[in-house]
Amino acid sequence: MIGTQPTGAIQGVHISAVSHEGLTVTVNGVPGRLAIVTDDGRIIAVGKDVAREAEAVAVNSYREMLKGQGWLRVMSKPIQVAAAA
Repeated sequence: MIGTQPTGAIQGVHISAVSHEGLTVTVNGVPGRLAIVTDDGRIIAVGKDVAREAEAVAVNSYREMLKGQGWLRVMSKPIQVAAAA
């Protein structure tokens, strides 16, 4: 895990991170969205909330490692999903 990690494994998909913008996704140059999808195809959450949550977990994991508390796992709280009307 030391050094630059390989990226670009998903053809046509570009995920970027900018400290003041968070995570963004493009698919073949068109804006995309991150989503949480169950194995049976149910979409649980999608969009900016998912991107913010993924970024927060990654940043918190990195910070714990820098503090010498490199826990094996950093978890987020459940994403609040609005009830369908």
